[in-house]
Amino acid sequence: MKITVLGATGLIGSRVVTLLRAAGHEVTPAARSAGVDAVTGKGLDGALAGADVVVDVTNAPSLDAEPVMTFFTAESANLVAAAKAAAVNHIVVLSIVGVDALPDSGYAGAKVVQEKTVIGSGVPYTIVRATQFHEFTERIVGSLLVDGTYRVPDARIQPISAAEVAAVVADAAQAAPVNGVLDVGGPEKMTFGQLVRVVSAVRGRQAPIVVDSAATYFGTPVDQHSLVTGHGAVITDTTLTDWLAAE
Repeated sequence: MKITVLGATGLIGSRVVTLLRAAGHEVTPAARSAGVDAVTGKGLDGALAGADVVVDVTNAPSLDAEPVMTFFTAESANLVAAAKAAAVNHIVVLSIVGVDALPDSGYAGAKVVQEKTVIGSGVPYTIVRATQFHEFTERIVGSLLVDGTYRVPDARIQPISAAEVAAVVADAAQAAPVNGVLDVGGPEKMTFGQLVRVVSAVRGRQAPIVVDSAATYFGTPVDQHSLVTGHGAVITDTTLTDWLAAE
């Protein structure tokens, strides 16, 4: 198959390109560095010309509500228009587990707009929703440190490695469209307190941990179910402890 990957130079995209090429597919890597800007539409028609499948793993450069909404609104609209013009048979989009249950998150709201644009396009699609990456856990833990104490929300999280997310996305690109959502998460559902302990044990940074009802996940209130997979999800193998040790 001929497969175009948007966001091809990023954490997930670069891995997806490698996996798809190894599987024998003709892959077009599309990114701003290659002259393709999905937000403005520049180069998009050319990147999708002749493509059977397009994989969208782009990410907004800002997490702030207004710019991220602008980014994904424009990006998804341009993607859908170009996919229709190129008669693409399958759109695969990477999103976030629980994204439609986080109304206070501007980023989540923008991803919901992206999903809805693809769902309503009429082009067959698969949305892969992943939990939070192992690669981001140190940043998550760091955000919880306030005046020498980790103040953690009473919630769970389910870290997953970027490599395993990329593998699921690549598999989805090679399979038939599900016209629905495929959730994928890491092997461990842990509290935020446990997350802090795991990262601290490997990195050697100790501080008291307090469960705080006012604590949030980057400004978004979360609970025991917000960030973890439910029934029927794909569960991967690499634990956070193993990943941190390998890194």
